[in-house]
Amino acid sequence: MAAERVEDLRIFVSAAAAGSFSAAARELGLTPAVASAAVKRLEDTLGVRLFVRSTRSLRLTAEGERYRDHAHAALAALEAGRGSVQRDRHSIAGTLSLSMPSDLGRHMLLPWLDAFQREHPRIRLQVRISDRLTDLHRQGVDIAIRYGEPEDSSMIALPLAPDNRRVLCAAPDYFARCGMPRTPEDLRQHNCLTFMLSDAPHDRWRFERDGQMSEIAVSGDRAADDGDVVRRWALAGDGLAYKSYFDVADDLRAGRLVAALPDYQGERSPVYLLCVERSRLSPAVRRLRDFLAARFAATA
Repeated sequence: MAAERVEDLRIFVSAAAAGSFSAAARELGLTPAVASAAVKRLEDTLGVRLFVRSTRSLRLTAEGERYRDHAHAALAALEAGRGSVQRDRHSIAGTLSLSMPSDLGRHMLLPWLDAFQREHPRIRLQVRISDRLTDLHRQGVDIAIRYGEPEDSSMIALPLAPDNRRVLCAAPDYFARCGMPRTPEDLRQHNCLTFMLSDAPHDRWRFERDGQMSEIAVSGDRAADDGDVVRRWALAGDGLAYKSYFDVADDLRAGRLVAALPDYQGERSPVYLLCVERSRLSPAVRRLRDFLAARFAATA
């Protein structure tokens, strides 16, 4: 129902109670002409007369009396809905401490968290951005947002983007200088920018085509334990990066990076929200999970 229709209902209900367009108009801060026009518009929409008008009185028709009850119910339902939403908005409160990866956190999650706080102004955030694995038990972090399924089977893992994959990409300038790889095996001839996790380089890149997996050992002149550094090197044209799609989605859309090997799928890199126990799944955490999952789905 459009906003003006709701206002027409309010005017109709007020006029029915007051027995006068003038009285209803005064109560609602309108002119009698506006009140009369609103009721006429409602009658035209319904195809019935709601009032019997005379120079001295205004009374409901039989149809008007029946419709008045429904109008009361509709306005009461709208008011109840508004109150429920407002109470829910203010019931999401407290401090959320969360950890997130470097690249995903800086370039995608932080703006989303800003929007989440605007919707829930009583939420306070404590954010840790690092690609090093966070010990949720020891560091007092409520939740972590991470790529990949947790190795600890006791961890609660809620999917945010379960179908996410890695994408091989580089700057247009790099491809202009070094050529575009056509198969994973071609990567042996390219400068591959590798990411290190717990000092172990991620230098075996996997690709899928027609249900068959291939794994290629890559090498290059740069490695970093910060995903954002790898992305910056790729943007500068220093080599090929094998990144989560969400880390480079904006760069790909803007043409700052170009995807390679379009006939191959990169390995899965699902995004999860992690917590140590179900008692940490507060209303705020659940609402954040739903909010982020919707944003990831819209970006995929």
